[in-house]
Amino acid sequence: MSALVYNFFMNILYKRLKEIRTERGLKLKEVAEQLNVTIRSISRYEEGTREPSVDLIIQFCKFYDVSSDYLLGLTDRY
Repeated sequence: MSALVYNFFMNILYKRLKEIRTERGLKLKEVAEQLNVTIRSISRYEEGTREPSVDLIIQFCKFYDVSSDYLLGLTDRY
């Protein structure tokens, strides 16, 4: 996968993580506690300054009840 394509999908991931959290009225602290990570980590994932591991992406999907395809921008359906 080219760096351009990779960056495209990661940018969508960062945006969707924040969109989902704010649409559901969740605070960074609530998400961090559920995923057993720091508030700063969640903030960095949403800012795009840190990349979540595959395992953490799976945890995000389960917590938000969305597909990985949605988080990565492959579909617009949850």
